[in-house]
Amino acid sequence: MDMNNTASTSIPLPPLLSSNPSTLTIIPHTGTTTSGSSSSSPSSQSPSPSRYEAQKRRDWNTFGQYLKNHRPPLSLAQCSGAHVLEYLRYLDQFGKTKVHMQMCPFFGRPNPPVPCPCPLRQAWGSLDALIGRLRAAYEENGGIPETNPFAARAVRLYLREVRELQTKARGVSYEKKKRKKPTTQGGTGNMPSSSSNAPPSTGATSA
Repeated sequence: MDMNNTASTSIPLPPLLSSNPSTLTIIPHTGTTTSGSSSSSPSSQSPSPSRYEAQKRRDWNTFGQYLKNHRPPLSLAQCSGAHVLEYLRYLDQFGKTKVHMQMCPFFGRPNPPVPCPCPLRQAWGSLDALIGRLRAAYEENGGIPETNPFAARAVRLYLREVRELQTKARGVSYEKKKRKKPTTQGGTGNMPSSSSNAPPSTGATSA
């Protein structure tokens, strides 16, 4: 009986059951201390990454693959703001936002009634968020902030131009509307204003 207890307590338990779902974990019935430590270990030892962190990692890996497939291949140290602009224009072929040409009859109309042959582009909001994640990932992976290509002036100007162009072409304003805060003074707390019952304004969303 003593040999069984000694063998069961000498086997270290895996820190996470979810890290290797194909392995069956047998918890020895030796007391309440083992079960208590195993129940608290998953939340303390392996917190799941946030959605932002997961997306940032995917974007960083995708950009790294783009540099490898570049002709000629580029290293991260050779990457400049011009290469970032080249990457953003490359992403336009995968865009889903209709950007009307100036000669299009639907130029400046937010919801055209029928399709048109105008090209699809990456939405400005998507590009702006992408650059923000890549700028943070660059410095997290050892890059120097002063030489961060994603923070280059040319990249900022390009994003501004894309924003202005898409605002005019699609007739969509990217300025967030300011919500009026309901005034709750003495005796008026039971009478909510009409603005508090209305759904919050989320601003313009990119198609």
